[in-house]
Amino acid sequence: MSERVPPERCPPPQPGTSPTPAAPGRPVAPEVVTCGEAMLLMVAEPGVPLERATVFRRSVAGAESNVATGLARLGHHTRWLGRVGDDPSGRSVLAQLRADAIDTSYAVVDPSAPTGLLLRDSHPARAIDVQYHRAGSAASRLTADELTAEMVEGARLVHITGITPMLSDSAHTATLRLLELARAVGATVSFDPNVRLKLGTPERWRTVVGPLLEQADVTLAGEDELELLGATAHGLLAAGVTTAVVKHRDKSATCSTADGTWRQDAFRVPAADPVGAGDAFAAGFLSGVLSNAPYDRCLAAAAAVAALVVQCTTDTDGLPDRRGLVRALSSFTGAAETVHR
Repeated sequence: MSERVPPERCPPPQPGTSPTPAAPGRPVAPEVVTCGEAMLLMVAEPGVPLERATVFRRSVAGAESNVATGLARLGHHTRWLGRVGDDPSGRSVLAQLRADAIDTSYAVVDPSAPTGLLLRDSHPARAIDVQYHRAGSAASRLTADELTAEMVEGARLVHITGITPMLSDSAHTATLRLLELARAVGATVSFDPNVRLKLGTPERWRTVVGPLLEQADVTLAGEDELELLGATAHGLLAAGVTTAVVKHRDKSATCSTADGTWRQDAFRVPAADPVGAGDAFAAGFLSGVLSNAPYDRCLAAAAAVAALVVQCTTDTDGLPDRRGLVRALSSFTGAAETVHR
């Protein structure tokens, strides 16, 4: 039986790196690259059950595009890779991403497949009704040969979630290809399993997504997700992951490395809509990593961005810019304790 050789781990990205100047006709090299499905989101008016709703708010949803939006608003040059249909939904998705200064220059517009659609309602005190219409979407047709080295050239961070490899076999292969490309350019890889059981059984998630956890430098996962995937923070660190972040059921989060563990409680805020909190948390934490901030500050930023997002209806309305994050952290001072042990 052959032994798998763990991939070489990348050190945390260093701050102060300017984007690589673009050659004539080529986009400027990004600081961050994400890849996944961005869908048109239609959210029912707050409090109204989906089956009774007549008024909807249009937005964009998608774990990777949410993180891209969060990082872009915090001042990081971000590129989104993905596919949309050649339809009004796809054009709306791309327009909104571009409005947040996200580089979509490598996005594929597929004339023969639709853009995914997400319908959901919004309520702070009951389960959210979420309806995905993504089977056969343009995003599910992602293939490995569509991803090239120039797409990640110059990137310091490549962010991936477990949703993309669960969309289809070809998207799974494409995710593995993206990991190879990230390693080749020396980018740090962050991975959030983002388990959605509507995409597959727990067994399928363990088979497809479980092995990807150990391929990352930074993991961000819920306590329940790690249990489902049969992983632990300690086990991930032993496998070579450099930074393991766990979001616990009590809403606290811990960050573990070889040097220790840090803990952050959630900031208490009136929640209007819990959807999008995990992606917001990831954006805040990764922004701190990109800025070479201490891990306690990374966790505080993550908790603050998540707290801002859950006070708004859509996944992205509450995502702050840099000044907004500084104001939020100032106002939240004393609301939660950061602990190093």
